[in-house]
Amino acid sequence: MNDPGVNERAGRLSNEKSPFLRHGQTQPVDWRTWGEAAFAEARERDCPVLLDIGAVWCHWCHVMDRESYEDEQTAALINELYVPVKVDRDERPDVDARYQRAVQLLTGQGGWPLTAFLTPDGDAFYGGTYFPPVDGHGRPSFRRVLTEVSRVWHEDRDRAADAVRSIDDRIRSVAASETQSGEVSPAIVNATIEALADSWDFRHPGFGRAPKFPNPGGLDLILDRYLDTGDDWARRVVSETLTAMGRGGIFDQLGGGFHRYSTDARWIIPHFEKMAYDNGPLLSTCAAAASALDDRSFAEFADGIIAHYLDVAPDLVSAGGFPASQDADSGADDDGDYWTWTADELSQALDDEVAFNLARMAYGLADDASRMPFDPNRHVLFRPMDNATLAGRLGMPEADVRSGLETVRARLKAVRDLRPAPCVDRTPYAGWVALVGAGHLRAARYLGRKEAGEAGLRAIETVWRDAFVRGHGICHRVGDPDTGPVLDDQAFVLDALIDAFELTQDRVWLDRAADLCAVLERRFLDPLSGGLRDRPAGDTSVRTMDQPLFPITDSPTPSGNGAAALALLRLATLTGNAGARALADSILRAFAGIDARLLGGAATYAKAVAMATLPVTTVAVIDSAATPGESELFTAALRTYRPRSVIRLLGPGDAADSALPEAMRAMMKTDRPRAYACSGRTCAPPVESAAQLVDLLRSFPAG
Repeated sequence: MNDPGVNERAGRLSNEKSPFLRHGQTQPVDWRTWGEAAFAEARERDCPVLLDIGAVWCHWCHVMDRESYEDEQTAALINELYVPVKVDRDERPDVDARYQRAVQLLTGQGGWPLTAFLTPDGDAFYGGTYFPPVDGHGRPSFRRVLTEVSRVWHEDRDRAADAVRSIDDRIRSVAASETQSGEVSPAIVNATIEALADSWDFRHPGFGRAPKFPNPGGLDLILDRYLDTGDDWARRVVSETLTAMGRGGIFDQLGGGFHRYSTDARWIIPHFEKMAYDNGPLLSTCAAAASALDDRSFAEFADGIIAHYLDVAPDLVSAGGFPASQDADSGADDDGDYWTWTADELSQALDDEVAFNLARMAYGLADDASRMPFDPNRHVLFRPMDNATLAGRLGMPEADVRSGLETVRARLKAVRDLRPAPCVDRTPYAGWVALVGAGHLRAARYLGRKEAGEAGLRAIETVWRDAFVRGHGICHRVGDPDTGPVLDDQAFVLDALIDAFELTQDRVWLDRAADLCAVLERRFLDPLSGGLRDRPAGDTSVRTMDQPLFPITDSPTPSGNGAAALALLRLATLTGNAGARALADSILRAFAGIDARLLGGAATYAKAVAMATLPVTTVAVIDSAATPGESELFTAALRTYRPRSVIRLLGPGDAADSALPEAMRAMMKTDRPRAYACSGRTCAPPVESAAQLVDLLRSFPAG
C-alpha cells in the first residue's frame, strides 16, 4: 500500500498559500498539488488521478472532508488506488472551469466539491460532486465509487477511453455553440432581455424558481431598458427583485452583505457563504438602482454590503483590499448556526418583551418558511414586511418601529459577534478585489459614500502596484507573480480602472487601462475566433489545460469576454483609443451567433452589445475649479445614473479634447461653468446648474 507517512504528507501542502490546501495536510490522504509531477506519477504507477476541487468557504466540501478524506480507511484506499490531487477552485479557476464542464457533461450537474477521476493525461472519464460515506439518497458510497472506478481503469480501459472521447466531442459541440460569430446588433440585447423576462418569477421576484441565484448583470441590463423606454414591467423586475433579495434571508439582516444563493424561491433560506464575486456586482447594482429609481432601501442594501467588509476585515479595507469570502460554517456539524436564531436565543439576547415581539414579527420568526430544514427550531432572519406595514400591525408609529429595529439589530449583532465566527478568507484575488472595489467606487459615485470611494481607490491602487506585471498582465493573487494570469482578473481590473478615472478624473487610471488593453490583445486574443481565451495559450503540461475556453455566460461572475468588451468600449469612448474599440468589436462579433438558449445567462455580454450598438451619452463639465470635489455640476453628473454614459471634467483649456464628440466641442464655451451632454449624434443645450443637469440626464432622449 502506498503510504508515505504523516510527515511527508504534511510536507506536500505545508507551504501552500491556499487555506483550503493547507487544511489538506491534516488529512490522511496523500494529497498532491496540481501540476505535471502528479500526472507523471500517475503514468508511472498506471493509475488514475483523483481530483478534488473545493474551497475554504464550501459547506459540502467540509462535509466530504469530514466523512471521507479524514477517514483513515477511505484515505488508505485512495492512497493505494489513485494519485490524489487537491485544487482550490478560487486559486485555480482555470482548472475548475475545465473539469466543471467535463463533469457537467458526464452527469448533468456540477458544483463543489467537484470529484473527478482523470487519466494520467488529465482527461476526465468519471466524476460527480459530493459522494456520501454510505449508499443513500440515490448516490453510491464514496468507497464503492473508488473501488469500481479503479476496477474499470484496470480491467475495462476501453470503457474509460470511450468516456474520454465522448466528453471531448461534447465539449467541442458546446464550445461551438458559445463561439459562433455573427452580426452585432441590438437584436441580441432584445433577445437577452426577453430571455430574462421569460425566466422572471412574478410570484417571488427573481430569475428562475428554486434555487435562486442573484443576477446583477441581468438586473443592470433591465434597469437600462427601463430608463431607455420607460417600460413599467422593466422597472418592476428590477425594483421587486432587489426588494425581495434585500428583505430576504439571502441578505444578512444583522451584518449586511448577501449570501451566495437561496435554496428556496422566496430568497429566505440561503447557502450562507458570502462571496466577493457576488457582493461586488450587487453593490454596484444597488447603488445604480438607488440613483435611477430614487429608492432609499436600495441605498440601505448597498450600505449593508459596505458595512460587511468593514466588519469582517477593517484592517484589510484600510490597507487596500477586500477578502475573498466568508465561510458558511464555523465548525464541524455546523449548518448555519452562526447566522440563525432560535426563539429562545432571540428572547435572551433582547431581554425585553416589547423588543422580542418587535423582532419576532420584523424578522419573520412567525413564518414557518424561516425554519432551517435540518433544525426547525432555528430561523433565518428576514423581513416579511416593510416598516409601514409592520407599524400598522403593531399599532406603533413608523418612526418608533424604525428606531426600535435599529436598537434590536444592534443588540442581536452584538450577541452574534460573541459566537465563533465562520472563517474569512483574506486571500486577495485580483479580479475579486476589483469587483468589490468597483462596487465601492460606484457607491461613492451614485450615493456619495466618500469613504467607500476611498476604500475602492486604495484597493485598485494596491492591485495595480502589487499584481500588474508589464507585458504579463494582472497576476491572479495580488503580490504573487507566479499565479495566473486569467482573463477575469484582466477584465475586472480594467473595468475598475475606468471607474476610478470617472470618479477622480485622474488620467493615470486611463494610462493603466491602456496598458491592460495591450495585454488583452497580445496574450488573450484568439486569432481564429476573435474572442478572448480564459487564460493565455501555451500550457501543455496537462493536455486539457491548453483546450481553449471562451467565457461568455455570467456564472456567477460577469463573463470575462463580456466584461472585457464593455470596459474596452468605455475606454474607447473616453479616450478615442481605436485599438480598444477594435478589440471590443472583435470580441462582440465572436459571440454574436451565440445559441439563443444561452442568452439569459449572458447579460454582461448583452450590455456590451448595447453600448456598441445603441447611443452612448457623453457628459462633459467645463469648470475652472476642475477638481471633482469642488464642482457642483460634476457631482450632479456623477450622482445621476444613465445607461451607457461616460463623464469628463475639463478645465477651460481642455475643451478641445479630441475624444469628445465633434458637435459637443463645437458648442463649448468656457467663460463660466457649464455642462454638456450628447447622446449619439444629438446634443442638448448646455446647462449651468446642478438641478438642470440632473433633469437633463433623466429626460434627454437617446440620440
